[in-house]
Amino acid sequence: MQNEQYNKLFLEAESLEVSKQVENLFEQQIKNWPLATGGYSSLASVEVKKFEFDNFSIEAHFNPGRIISSSAKVDSKSIKERLCFLCPKNLPADQKAIRLIGDYLLLVNPFPIFNKHFTIPTSQHTPQQIKTEIENVLTISSMLGKDYSVFYNGPKCGASAPDHLHFQAGNFGFMNIDNDFAALSKSNGKVIFETNDLRTSLFSSCLRNFVAVESNNISAIVNEFAKIYSALSAEDTEEPLMNLICTFENVWRLLVFPRSKHRPTFFFEEGEKKILISPAAVDMGGVLIFPREEDFAKVTRELIVEVFRQVTFSDIEFQKLADRLTFGKG
Repeated sequence: MQNEQYNKLFLEAESLEVSKQVENLFEQQIKNWPLATGGYSSLASVEVKKFEFDNFSIEAHFNPGRIISSSAKVDSKSIKERLCFLCPKNLPADQKAIRLIGDYLLLVNPFPIFNKHFTIPTSQHTPQQIKTEIENVLTISSMLGKDYSVFYNGPKCGASAPDHLHFQAGNFGFMNIDNDFAALSKSNGKVIFETNDLRTSLFSSCLRNFVAVESNNISAIVNEFAKIYSALSAEDTEEPLMNLICTFENVWRLLVFPRSKHRPTFFFEEGEKKILISPAAVDMGGVLIFPREEDFAKVTRELIVEVFRQVTFSDIEFQKLADRLTFGKG
């Protein structure tokens, strides 16, 4: 891509603080980019069902604008046969960006879940892998501040572009886990390691078994994530299945959701048995996205429990992870 063409992506706001650049980008895009205008207007018609569980809640959203992402073909053959929609040279002419750190750009997502929804890809076409990028997740989270959650979908855990490294960000408080975390910490969390600047906790019996790392020291949390990653790693070279949600308000909170598989069995059914849901980080955060109305109509408490049962770590798998994490921490 020619430098002149590449530079046309960016708004001229380099001297402004990041939060102001983000707001300017969003306002400019929903005003001047018809695809984004339509996408955010459609959020007004999203339907919601809320289900209460012990100390937490789960929502189901009917959001037809997410059909492309939820039904994306992510097998190797399909990926090779399509243009990468996150590479700068393939972005729509109306799409603009701001520079964050390194090669990372911030783009308005025109098919939103959140009232303000951003995609954060690298400018280089490199595979979706988190092992060496966790510090960038944390740094970007602190740059965006307390108003946003930054999240990562593994290449086999909801990423619709597994061939291009990217994160996403959306309004803090939209995902139920943002507001439920404090109560869950008291009822479902178990601290397994704590120092002056780091706390690692295991959360169980809340549909999703997950790990939480909290720290005001970026190096400490990077090192702790490396241990979690290692404990999750399979014997092969592929990335262990996981989703991440990161927030920052004076301290970082990194939630790691280990996954057993990408999609539940009823995603692959035919006819009336099919339910199109492809769980990713937002779903792990307590908001399940259903892009088809006929599927949303079928949502029950029992269905939600089954979705999580099929795609997240079982209690047995999570106990094995806990044993690996606690070994040597005594």
